[in-house]
This record gives sequence, structure tokens and C-alpha cells, in this order.
Amino acid sequence: MSKDTELLLIALAGVVALVLLIARLKVNAFVALLVAALFVGLASRMKPTDIAKSFQDGLGATLGSIAVVIGLGTILGKFLAESGGAAVVANALIRTLGRTRLPWATLFMAFIIGLPVFFGVGVVLLTPILFALCRETQEPLLKLGFPMVVALSLVHCLVPPHPGPMAVLEPLGADAGKTILWSLLVALPCCVLAMPMCQFASDRVFAELGGIGAQLTAKSEAKTPPGLGLTLFTILLPVLLMLVASGADVTLAKEHPARAWTSFIGHPAVAMLVATLFAFFSFGFARGFDATKVLKFSEECLGPAALTLLVVGAGGGFNRVLDNAGASQAIAALLKELPLSPLLLAWLVTAVIRTAVGSATVSIITAAGLIAPMIATLPEVSRELLVVALGAGSLFNSHVNDGGFWFVKEYLNLTVPQALQTWTVFTCVNSLLALLLVLLLDLLI
Repeated sequence: MSKDTELLLIALAGVVALVLLIARLKVNAFVALLVAALFVGLASRMKPTDIAKSFQDGLGATLGSIAVVIGLGTILGKFLAESGGAAVVANALIRTLGRTRLPWATLFMAFIIGLPVFFGVGVVLLTPILFALCRETQEPLLKLGFPMVVALSLVHCLVPPHPGPMAVLEPLGADAGKTILWSLLVALPCCVLAMPMCQFASDRVFAELGGIGAQLTAKSEAKTPPGLGLTLFTILLPVLLMLVASGADVTLAKEHPARAWTSFIGHPAVAMLVATLFAFFSFGFARGFDATKVLKFSEECLGPAALTLLVVGAGGGFNRVLDNAGASQAIAALLKELPLSPLLLAWLVTAVIRTAVGSATVSIITAAGLIAPMIATLPEVSRELLVVALGAGSLFNSHVNDGGFWFVKEYLNLTVPQALQTWTVFTCVNSLLALLLVLLLDLLI
């Protein structure tokens, strides 16, 4: 057996063992991820010290990018609920669109808000409104929640300036503006086509509001709820700041003096901090809450977020061990000789690496490095569609080694089997839909 084949089998065994530990043996997800990472590292003959360091580095890198966002987003969500702002937005949507169109409302709301913000940021920003809608209408959580997370995942994986597609624009020589256009022409139809699948799944799987959701569905104690305009401004403030940074990245040269400041204010942690501080006023003091209440709300909401942070971070640690064991390189070596068109090969390599190591960003960057020398001699291949094809592959098969999987599981209060039966299937189907649309565009242009 070749070394590459052995690594792939070890990675597969680690994922299967992880699913069995959590779903069948009911082991805590954080502990199970640690055990699975140790198994993969030892089985692939990594040095014991390297296993521990890889897990620690992966956990640290993951939490370094999302811990502040989850913490501040949870505080912002708590104030949104306690002030009555979430109910204000929910009631406005109900009055404007009616109950029958609410799944479409959450879909397009997530699509628009997700354009400039990371997947995790979009989840923590929109979850309070999602829960308020469910509380006000008695609609099932998943009927409205599935469209929301599907839209967020599609724009995160396909559309620059999200990290995966943005990272490969320059190495592949793709034009940013054209790539954004093609990616939107793929992502939006995918969202629409995914709606029947979301509704079919929500009719067969049930999840109650609980955990983090329970913190974000409290009855308002505010003397006067905020107006709709102020509520929307507070919620969208981090989105606007990130949008400014994204626009500057696309339109301004790297050496432009304004880039440093736009990057600073548009950093997710800074943008969320600004919005949270503003929420202390708009959803706190201006609603009649005193300093004691503001402190109480800020502290009591963070407890349920702790487990989510640990599990998502451990998913990043497991991901890093798989990557450092050589799984992604092994996949690239096995697939690069396949006689496929560049677009299809780009999707396939990215999808397999994504399945093995979990990270959408790692998979798209690794696959791009493999594809770049090949397409250098193929000027007829659209570099922009190639980036979208890579993004489509990075969407494929989100499961237990992906931090996004744990985001969806925890915020929608799913069990691991439920998340595998729904969210994982969604990502596979949407990835294939995106690939088909890329191939169709390639025929038309």
C-alpha cells in the first residue's frame, strides 16, 4: 500500500471513529475530537509532540478568528432580544411578507448580509432574529433556519472577498470584479434551488429552541423597544463596516493609505466591538436599563457560548492534525493525473480535500496550488470560473471535521446524526449544483 493511500484510509478511519464516538457512544464532542486527532496523528506516525502542537495550533488559529466574534455576537444578540429589537424586526418581516414567505425572507436576508461577512459572523448576527421569528409565529426552527445557513455558506465559499476565493485570485490571475459577477450568478440560483430541499428536510427533522437559542429568546424587559430603523442600523453596523473594508480591498491599491484604516475598522473583531458598544446604548441605556442590568446581560449570555467555542476550536485542531499528517497532499497527488477538464478537476480535487481535512479555505488554496501550473499553458480556461469552481468544491461535504458543521449543529440545536442527515447533505447537493452552473456558464461565455 502506498503512503498516500495509507494516509487517506487513516483520515477516513479518524472521521468514522469520531462520528461513532459522538453519535453512538455519546462521548462529549470536544473530548471526541481530541481522541480522534490523537488517533490520526499516531496512526500516521507523526511525532507525539507534533500531534499536540498541531492540535493546539489548529485550535488556536480557529478560536483566534472566531472567539471574539462569537463572544461579541452573543452579547449583541442578548441585547437585541432583551431590548425587544429582535421582536421588532420579526414583526416587521411578518407584516411585510406574511408567514408563508418567511423562509424566503431568511434566505435572502442571509444572502445579502453574508456577502461581506464570514459564515460565523452571519450566524451570530442573524440567529436572534431567527429565534424571534420562530417565537412570534410558532414556525419550526429549522423551517426558517435551514435557508439562513444555506445562503450564508454559499456566499462564504463562492464569493470574494471571503477568504477562500479571495486567496486564490492573484495566484490564478483572475480578475476580482469578473469573479464576483460569476460567483453571484452561481450562488443566487443555488440558494433558490436549495429552498425545496431545505423545506423537505425541515418537515422531517425537528429541533427545539435551546442552549444558545434559549438566551436569545427572552421576553423583553425594556420599557420602550427600539424603533425598526435604530434596530436595523445596530444589527447592520458591523456588516456596513466590513462592507467598507471589502470595497476598499477591491477598488483601492494595496499601497493606498486608506487601506490600513478600512482594513482595521472592517476587521470582524473590531466591527463587532463597535456594534456591541453601540448596542449598549441603543439596546441598553436608551431602553431604560441601568449599568447593573447591562453588565448582567453581558455576562449571563456567555455561558452557553463556551461549549460552542470549545467544540468549534477542537474541530479546527482536528482539521490541522489531518492537514499536517499529509492528507491534503496525498489527495492532490492521487487526483492530479486524472484525465478531466480543468474546471471539473479543480472542483474534484477541492471537494476531496475538503472532505478529508474539513477546512474550506485549506482545500481551495491547496487545490489552487495544484491546478495553477496546469492551467498556465491553457489560456482558453476562464480564470474567474476556475476560482468559482474551486469555491464550489470547497463547499462540499461539511461534516464533523469542519468548524462550520459545529456552528450549525449548536445554533440550530441539532444532534450529530441530524446535522449529518441535513446540513452535510445540503452542502453536497449545493456543491454539485454550483459545479453544474459553472460548467453551464463555461459553455455560454
